[in-house]
Amino acid sequence: MWEPETCKVLCRLIIDAKSAKEIKEKIYYQYRVNMILDDLPLVFPTRLVDNEDSPNSYHLELGFPVGLRGWYATVNITEEEVYFIYNHLAFTVNYHRDLEMDSARIVGFEVKPFSIKHGYKGKWYENTRLITCGKERASYLEGPQEVEEEKEIIFTYDVQFQEIHVKWSSRWDAYLLTRHRKTQWLSIISSLTIVLLLSGGVAMLMRRALYCDIAKYDELESEEEGVEKTGWKLIHGDVFRPPSNSDLLCVYVGSGVQIFGTVLAILIHGIFGILSPPNRGFLVTAVLIVWVLMGLFAGYASSHVHKMFKGTRWKIIALETAFMSPVIVFAIVLVLNYLLWSQNSSRAVPFGKMFGLAFMLLGISVSLVFVGSFFGFKKPVMEDPVKTCSIPRQIPKRAWYMNPVFSILIGGILPFGAVFNELFFILASICLNQLIYIYGFLFLVFVILLIVCSEITIVFCYFHLCREDWQWWWRSYLTSGSSALYIFLYSTYFFMLLDITGPVSVMIYFGYVLIATYAFFVMTGTIGFYACFWFTRLIYSSVKID
Repeated sequence: MWEPETCKVLCRLIIDAKSAKEIKEKIYYQYRVNMILDDLPLVFPTRLVDNEDSPNSYHLELGFPVGLRGWYATVNITEEEVYFIYNHLAFTVNYHRDLEMDSARIVGFEVKPFSIKHGYKGKWYENTRLITCGKERASYLEGPQEVEEEKEIIFTYDVQFQEIHVKWSSRWDAYLLTRHRKTQWLSIISSLTIVLLLSGGVAMLMRRALYCDIAKYDELESEEEGVEKTGWKLIHGDVFRPPSNSDLLCVYVGSGVQIFGTVLAILIHGIFGILSPPNRGFLVTAVLIVWVLMGLFAGYASSHVHKMFKGTRWKIIALETAFMSPVIVFAIVLVLNYLLWSQNSSRAVPFGKMFGLAFMLLGISVSLVFVGSFFGFKKPVMEDPVKTCSIPRQIPKRAWYMNPVFSILIGGILPFGAVFNELFFILASICLNQLIYIYGFLFLVFVILLIVCSEITIVFCYFHLCREDWQWWWRSYLTSGSSALYIFLYSTYFFMLLDITGPVSVMIYFGYVLIATYAFFVMTGTIGFYACFWFTRLIYSSVKID
């Protein structure tokens, strides 16, 4: 330990046709090699000449590529594609010396890969000296190491230890340094400004419109009934009528509460540093644990809404709430895991362990959902501010711009705009093999998303009520939930910018995108549903109804 090494020979291989083909495939599909030292991942520093924060700064990529592709110009002025393997690794182990403790601790683990065609004299022996190795570094005069059949490849490495002033408690700061931090802050500030202006404008318009409507309706109460009534007060006998497929809506509302609570709890824990990167796999474990615990609130919400719709099958609702979303997600994960297993990937989870974990989590989650459903159905529901008529009122013919499909699609644009920038940074960081730690930014975006979803749903709900359209239950859910469609379309556009050609890689990418967009749809739809629900109760409790 602490002894530097120069051009240390690791092994010598003569690759056959099968191995050469496999290595070329790994290089073509941009496979990367990952290592860990003292719980720190191996990183490959890459200079950023166009970084807006510092022209000479670096960003750290996780791992290093297996190799690279190149082209040779032939006599016929054509290009022949060749593959070069990184067979020489120059490791740098950064450490910090603590004078008080009289010890040193590792605070960084970096690598610079090279492709070197090593040479030697005579036959190969265990202690053969490479002529491409000097006292301080390896020589590159022989050119890069090409991947060829029945050719030898000699793997070597350097190790140097470098003392730096980064303390052990701060060793993850360089790994988690977010690129374009100024751009993110400007994006957050601009989003907050738009939200504040939008909130102020919506509040003033709604306040003025509602006050004018309420005052007008109060005046009409004292006048003769010769004037025909129009507007949202006219449909007071239908506005709280249970929607079609109300059971499915209850299930989606409960699932949305579960996902909303999980996201909020994870972001809060991340802000306070509980979800630290050194705890490998802790984020996934925390998400699963919090999601299971949130089943209590999911059951409570779904059964309470079901009782509000005059339903009595709370046990069926609890069962559907406990199984519907998990089964959909588990089916997608099962297919993705099979694809990984078919490619002999180390990320594939054994199916026995996957099913065991799923049954264990579902067993606990189902129990909590039923407990929450019991208390949710037991609690008395709030009395509607107006009575519901026995015969549904006919909805007048809508203008083209008030068509439900059109308004739902338009309503999802603003929520998507609120998360667009962070979505770009997350996708870019994943594709560039970078660590990200942006819980603070994500929490601010989450708050902005909550406000925007509530406001846009309330506005569209008010417009439809003024046009005597009382079918707002599902529309309130779909208006804000439609933002998930734009997230999927943007993820598809982002995919087209990537160099991903393998069918398995394509399916894995879109599989994870489907899971994320489904969760986003359920969560944002629930936000819009509750915002519109409380708004509708508020306005109809403010007028006098005979």
